[in-house]
Amino acid sequence: MDGSTLQSPQQNHSTFVAFILLGFSDVPNLQEFLFGLFLMVYLIILMGNSLIIIIIRADPSLQTPMYFFLGNFSFLEMCYVSVTLPRLLTDLYRQDRIISFMACATQMYFFLIFGATECFILTAMAYDRYVAICNPLLYPLIMNNSLCIQLAAGCWISGVPVHIGFTYWIFSLPFCGSNQLNHFFCDIPPVLTLACGDTFMIEMLIYVIALLVVTIPFMLILASYVKIISSILKLPSATGRAKAFSTCSSHLIVVALFFGSGIITYLRPKSSHSAGVDKFLSLFYTVVTPLFNPMIYCLRNKDVMIALKKIFLRCFML
Repeated sequence: MDGSTLQSPQQNHSTFVAFILLGFSDVPNLQEFLFGLFLMVYLIILMGNSLIIIIIRADPSLQTPMYFFLGNFSFLEMCYVSVTLPRLLTDLYRQDRIISFMACATQMYFFLIFGATECFILTAMAYDRYVAICNPLLYPLIMNNSLCIQLAAGCWISGVPVHIGFTYWIFSLPFCGSNQLNHFFCDIPPVLTLACGDTFMIEMLIYVIALLVVTIPFMLILASYVKIISSILKLPSATGRAKAFSTCSSHLIVVALFFGSGIITYLRPKSSHSAGVDKFLSLFYTVVTPLFNPMIYCLRNKDVMIALKKIFLRCFML
């Protein structure tokens, strides 16, 4: 039995006071390289998303619903990546991989909350594009400031009560055997592998929550884009079609990256889970997607690029 477990006199299970995050300890010679790599990635994510927020706030032409949601999304990405990467960097730097039971539960809770919020905000962004392209005359009336604020608030708040109860239920399970988590953060699949007894009900709840938080928003986004693409193809002008596609393509790429890896991780059968695959997929939606989001939205968006050039010109003229 690992030294970080205490035996409970009431039951034959071990009551963990801490877990050990194995992370990337299987490649000891690459610890310094991985620390430098993930530190650089983290700083790029923070600076890239901060830059998008600054551009949106500074340029009056970007004070529209689409960029309001993009600003929310960029701030969310900084929160989302800050749940996992600082802890990973600490483990790589100090080689102290112990995480307390409460810290592990807290990390999982915020990871789930921000993940759910990202699903909802991407859905709200798809709805905004749907109204803009399919009902352009009614767009200013429908997507008013009040509705935008309500949608954003709903995205941030709606998952809070569900995931409080869900996280509490997971960490109320009895744990036994090893306390080593073969992952770089406290995600659901690796934590459940250490749980004792019957986890059938919690696994069914995972599928239900994934259906509500991931699958249904994803289907709504797909339905929106079926309508959007149909409307775009009916536009008489090739220039108009190209402009409409350009405003939607960035969002579609981000949706494909985030939802694709998330659905594979949480909705595939338990029998097909492996630590290596789970780590790779987790890196994809916790690190790679937030890293590319600022690049996707900046490089593929002419309005953002024009606003960025204006800011640089102002800075050079001072």
